[in-house]
Amino acid sequence: MEKKNIDKANLLYDEIDRNTLFHGTAAVEDRSRMNVCFLLHNESLTDDFLSDCAEAGCVGVKGHRSVGGFRASIYNAMPKEGVQILVDVMKKFESRNT
Repeated sequence: MEKKNIDKANLLYDEIDRNTLFHGTAAVEDRSRMNVCFLLHNESLTDDFLSDCAEAGCVGVKGHRSVGGFRASIYNAMPKEGVQILVDVMKKFESRNT
């Protein structure tokens, strides 16, 4: 289970680090494997990104109201395929917005 969780977290963090529209909120050494928090460089794109997430079936991605941004909860029950869907949304979103 630990290896699966590491793989899921790495998949998402690799996309956050690669994607020109997003950035992580935690220092690399402090990143969570369960709750991945990230932000858009351009916050005006937030609603569009959340809409794309919802269309793809990614729900609950909106971050906490006091912090903002996004949070992907990738606990044990979340399959790697679910994380891949979010990564695919992020890639498509980047291609439309750069």
